[in-house]
Amino acid sequence: MTSDHYFYPDQPQETALLVGIELRAHPGRFSVDASLYELGQLAATAGMRVVGQTYQRISNPNPATLIGSGKLAEIIDLRADLGASAILFDEELSPRQQREIEKAVKNDDVKVLDRTALILDIFAKHAHTREGALQVELAQYEYRLPRLTRAWTHLARQAGGGAAASGTGGVGLRGPGETQLEVDRREIGRRIAHLKRELEEVRAHRQRYRQKRRGAALSTVSLVGYTNAGKSTLLNALTRLAAPEGGEAGVLSADMLFATLDPTTRRVRLPGGREALFTDTVGFIQKLPTALVAAFRATLEEIAESDLVLHVVDITHENVLEQADAVATVLRDLGVVDKPMVTALNKVDLLADPEEAIDILRREFEDSLPTSAETGWGVPELLVRVETVLNRSMTPVEALIPYSAGEMVNLWHVHGLIEQEEHTEHGVRIRGMLPEELAGRMRPYATAGQ
Repeated sequence: MTSDHYFYPDQPQETALLVGIELRAHPGRFSVDASLYELGQLAATAGMRVVGQTYQRISNPNPATLIGSGKLAEIIDLRADLGASAILFDEELSPRQQREIEKAVKNDDVKVLDRTALILDIFAKHAHTREGALQVELAQYEYRLPRLTRAWTHLARQAGGGAAASGTGGVGLRGPGETQLEVDRREIGRRIAHLKRELEEVRAHRQRYRQKRRGAALSTVSLVGYTNAGKSTLLNALTRLAAPEGGEAGVLSADMLFATLDPTTRRVRLPGGREALFTDTVGFIQKLPTALVAAFRATLEEIAESDLVLHVVDITHENVLEQADAVATVLRDLGVVDKPMVTALNKVDLLADPEEAIDILRREFEDSLPTSAETGWGVPELLVRVETVLNRSMTPVEALIPYSAGEMVNLWHVHGLIEQEEHTEHGVRIRGMLPEELAGRMRPYATAGQ
C-alpha cells in the first residue's frame, strides 16, 4: 500500500516543524505541550524527524488559516530557518485552510500536513490484512476527496492499491472539456463506493462469525486502550499463561504508536476451566480521525458485541487520566456504554514507587488491578478478576440431561460453571451457571422449579 505522505527507509528522512493551537476558552483534555509531544511521536512512527515546534494561543480558529496571519508568517520563516521539509499541524485542517496555508508557503517542495493525514499514513503502513487495507484506503480517499487539487491528481493510482487494483484501469480518458481534476474526483467517488460495498461484505461476514461464536457459547473479551498502552503485550502474556494450545499470541508489540492495527483473537482458558476469546483491538488516540472510526466500524463493532471490556492503561504515562478519558470518549461514540469493564494498570514494573501510584489510580478506576504485561506480574490475578466479572452475567441453571444428549454436558464443562453433578438412572443432573446463550439451549432439560 502506498500514499502521498508515505515515508520509506531508502528515501531521505523528512523533517517536520510541529504547529499546535491552544484555545483560550476551550482547552483540550491534553495540554498543548503534551499534545505536541504526542504529535512528535506520531511523526517519528511515520519516519519523520522533528526539528522544531511552536504553538499559538487563540480565542477561535481562523477559518481561513487556522492560526493568525502574523503567526503563519512567523512559522513560514521558522520553517525556512530550520530547513524543515514539512509543516505538521496538530489539528485537522479544513480543505480551505490547507489550500490557504499552502498558498502562503509558496513552495511546492514543502508539505503542509495535519494530524489526520499523518495518522492515516501510519495506518496505511501498519495494516497488513485485506480488511485493514480496505478500511485505511477508504479513510484516505474520504479525507482526500474534498482536498483534491491539481497537485493531488492521479491519486486513484497511488493510495491503497487504487483504481488499478480494482480493475478499472486507472483514471481513464477524459471527456470533452473535462479537466484531469474532474476525472480524478469522479474516479475517486467510484472507488469510495466500491470500497464501501466491499467493507459491507466484510461487516456481514463478521456478523455471521459473531453469531456462530455466540452459538458456541464462548464468552468474548475485547482489549481496548490508548495506543502503546501494552494491549498486544498483554494478549501475548495471557496466551502464554493460559492458551489451550499453548504458546503465545505472537502479536507484534513495540514501543511505538499503532504498532498493530489488525485485530487478533485468541482462546484463553480461564482459571475455572472454561474458555473465552480475547481480542486485541486497534489502539485509540486523542483527536482520532472520524473517517478512521467510520472506516473501522466493522472491526470496532467487536467491542460493542463483547461480553467484557478489558481496558489496558499505561500507569507510567504522565497523562494517564487524560488518555483514559480519550478512550472513554471513543467507546461512547461507538455506543459501548454500561459494558462490564476490568482495568489493567499496566507497566507497573517501570514505576519507582508503584504502591503510591497504584493507590491513587485505583480510586480512579473501578475493578482495576496492577499488572506488568512485559514480565507477567499480576497477569494470573487479572485473569481471575476477568472470570469473576464474566461470571456475574451468567445464568443459574439446574438440568437433567439425558445420556443421549451428552454433548450438552460437554458444553457445560467447557463454557459454564458446575456446582453439583450427579449421574442418575435417567441422565446427568447438573446445577451451576451458564452463559445466557447456552442457558437458553439448556431450557428443554431444565428441572429447577419442578
